[in-house]
Amino acid sequence: MKSIYDIVKEPCLTEKSNQLQETQGTLTFKVAPEANKIEIRKAVEQLFDVKVSSVRTVAMRGKKKRVGAKSVGRTSDWKKAYITLSEGKINYLDEL
Repeated sequence: MKSIYDIVKEPCLTEKSNQLQETQGTLTFKVAPEANKIEIRKAVEQLFDVKVSSVRTVAMRGKKKRVGAKSVGRTSDWKKAYITLSEGKINYLDEL
């Protein structure tokens, strides 16, 4: 059994996610790659005490990074979840 802290890792704080939160009320989180939508919904509802209306997920590829002069590596792949709330509101700074 995964902990809710293993499923929801951290908020994804970017310009796009801030714009989505202001215009549509959609929150963005980095989540565990093996987590499904049902697990993400339950984890967010328990963690922040809100009602979730929808969860959309995107598998993100890691970016290429230069390591040294010649070799090229990659950052880890990760998963992003867009969460729309039906009830309640989350303020990242207060909750985390």
